[in-house]
Amino acid sequence: MIMNASDLAWDESSGAAEPFFPVDQLDSPSPSSSSYEVPPLTVWGVALCVSGTLIAAENAIVVTTILATPSLRAPVFLLLASLGLADLLAGVALILHFLFLFCVEPSDWSELLTSGLLVTSLTASLCSLMGVALDRYLSLSHALTYGSGQSRRRAAILLLLVWLGACVIGAGPAMGWHCLGEPDSCSVARPLTRTYLSLLCGGFLVVVMVTLQLYAGICRVARRHAHAIATQRHFLPTTHSYASKHSSGRGFSRLILVLSVFVGCWMPFSLWGLLGDASSPPLYTYATLVPAAGSSLLNPILYSLRNKDIRKVLLQACCPNRCTNNTHIHHPVDV
Repeated sequence: MIMNASDLAWDESSGAAEPFFPVDQLDSPSPSSSSYEVPPLTVWGVALCVSGTLIAAENAIVVTTILATPSLRAPVFLLLASLGLADLLAGVALILHFLFLFCVEPSDWSELLTSGLLVTSLTASLCSLMGVALDRYLSLSHALTYGSGQSRRRAAILLLLVWLGACVIGAGPAMGWHCLGEPDSCSVARPLTRTYLSLLCGGFLVVVMVTLQLYAGICRVARRHAHAIATQRHFLPTTHSYASKHSSGRGFSRLILVLSVFVGCWMPFSLWGLLGDASSPPLYTYATLVPAAGSSLLNPILYSLRNKDIRKVLLQACCPNRCTNNTHIHHPVDV
């Protein structure tokens, strides 16, 4: 992404941090001024609106597909619907931020609304990703009971707790955890205070580490299963052994891709939120917030659209004559 020097202007004397997903506001009048004029569009502003629209549209397709298909009621699909809804809200928050900045006069409540919605959506998205990892682990270690009514109830309770926690955390700025009246207490993401953002990013790091531990457990369980299968198939022809090794290699490559994207998107902002302060260059805030928001664009591709059942439903909706088999076999580990 190319940004002009004016887009990264910084008022060192005021000590005020840029707003959440900052955009150039240095040359624009104060929102309280009666002669306020809407600032001209910038490259960053257009990219903000386009990315928000793509995120919202992409995840709306995923959520609608899952909710409108009765056969997609396994625990994994509840988690994917939660992930899609969280990322959908992130896209809506980006669009609202664009509208409040370039279409109407910004105000304190608009900053609190967009920042709270972003915090809620990103928190729910990250926790849903942890839930997907937990589902993968349980589907391997408890394969016989996976998909039962009890498993679905546990998944529903987990998601209820995730969204309640995300809403409570996201309500922090509106409940007084903001720095609109005290610029010196601002973090790298205005209007969040440094204390609030430090606690938030610390929680993000904990969720990231737990998710990585779950994937490490998945690798251990998969390795044990592969060893058990290999001992029983040692008498099979070479072609079968090659196919098994090729499938395992592809699964490991996909896992590496998912983990790389996951860590690359979330680790930079989590660390920068702990280390930065209001006097830090805004370029670093751009560079760390963009990957965190970009995860909402990549999640449907890496998780939902890779599932065979979801792809089949989408194909049937687009080309009903090409998909006549109505049987559904869930593939939780492919997610």
